[in-house]
Amino acid sequence: MLVATDERGRWDLATESIVVKIRWFGIVMGYVLVQTRTGLHNPSAVRAFLALGAGFATLDLAYYLMGEVFLKRRPLFISFMESAFIALLCYHDTGLTSPFLWYYLLSLICCAIRYRPRIAWVTFGFHALSFLTLAWSLGFERGSMSCWLMKLVIVSWVTWASSSLATLLRVMGDRLGQLNAELEAHRTDLERRVAERTAALRASQAREIQGEKLAAFGLLAAGIAHEIGNPLAALSGLVQLLQRRDPDPYTAEKLELAACQLGRIQRTIRELVDFSRPASSAVARVRPAEVVEEALRIAKYSRRTKQREIATTLAPDLPAVRAVRDHLTQVVLNLILNAIDATGLGGRISVQGRGDGGWVELTIADDGPGVAEADRGRLFQPFFTTKSHGTGLGLFVSRQIVEEMGGTLTFAPASPPGRGATFTVRLPAERPGPSRALDDAAAFVPALAPGEGEGEAIPSPPSYRRVGLGRGGLGGSPDHHPCARRPP
Repeated sequence: MLVATDERGRWDLATESIVVKIRWFGIVMGYVLVQTRTGLHNPSAVRAFLALGAGFATLDLAYYLMGEVFLKRRPLFISFMESAFIALLCYHDTGLTSPFLWYYLLSLICCAIRYRPRIAWVTFGFHALSFLTLAWSLGFERGSMSCWLMKLVIVSWVTWASSSLATLLRVMGDRLGQLNAELEAHRTDLERRVAERTAALRASQAREIQGEKLAAFGLLAAGIAHEIGNPLAALSGLVQLLQRRDPDPYTAEKLELAACQLGRIQRTIRELVDFSRPASSAVARVRPAEVVEEALRIAKYSRRTKQREIATTLAPDLPAVRAVRDHLTQVVLNLILNAIDATGLGGRISVQGRGDGGWVELTIADDGPGVAEADRGRLFQPFFTTKSHGTGLGLFVSRQIVEEMGGTLTFAPASPPGRGATFTVRLPAERPGPSRALDDAAAFVPALAPGEGEGEAIPSPPSYRRVGLGRGGLGGSPDHHPCARRPP
């Protein structure tokens, strides 16, 4: 509607430009005719009416220069005044032989250009009545009737031709405007698609580069683990030999502590090797509880985990999903690390899982400052980040991974605003079949808590239970740690 209004306004100004020029042409030619001819009935009256016409043309020109049309909503009033104006010019000039009779044609052409055909034909009626009134006032001669009728026929033909041509031009202008608008819309859509494809290509290139870096890190980690594993195995064997020689109680206690610490190092190396193994792209049956546990095991080695409390609660009957295990672990790990970055010392992070009909929902929430309203619409765009050390690809890649699995990754601000953020991974649950039932006995996964023991392995008992939070970090307080010093 707005486009049509703009096109109409441009058409009005374009036609007004032609009308102004025609009117000034008529005024100038009128003064030339008055000055170069003799035998006029009343030359002073003709000059006066031309001056009146010049004043009207001046107003018309002034409105045009301001981007408006003079008396735009009064076309019939203008037509009536022009009919009277032309008749008076002819009456005071030379009557029915006056060259000002051509003004009737100029007036009709202007009306046909500016207005619809109906207005042009009404103007023709005004002009015909004006002409007949002029002829009657100057004396009706039967011999000249055919000449008058011929003039009326010519004027009517000019009215039809001018109106038809103007209508054709108007329709063509509207059609060209419509095509131009469609072309502009296609251009905008094409630019948007090119921008999307360019962003996707840049994101894909970034993912490839990041994947190559991670592969190189995996090879390095595997090599380091292998080099550390050999002397570690020798130390463990020596400790076991010493334990078999029936040492005194003090020495036995120290050997047990050394064996326990060596076991912790071996578990850490084993987890490092598992983490650095080539990622599998096979879609398989995955238990969300195991994915969360694996992500937490990797996250605990981050320095940023210190002085954070991570409470994880999963529903006992949480169903399995069909997914690429490594990819889903990457998504959960990214969301947990983002939550850790968003919270300060003593911050709380909640990881929850539940079944919702045929879907599985994993929710990661934190009590950090939340996401600014201006940034929420760009959270999942590639290369957008609010962190000084971020690449801006974590959430973008995570959403792509989840959508490839047929799920969704969404963000919801906390209420009230500024009290944290919540990210929800929603995946379709595995359809029940004749295979064995899912034995997810994990109602709770061990939690991470602030303390001195970050870096300890998370135990994997047959059934998960909530572990008390204390300064011992993963696995509880130092008094309950299997490697802690026991009082005699």
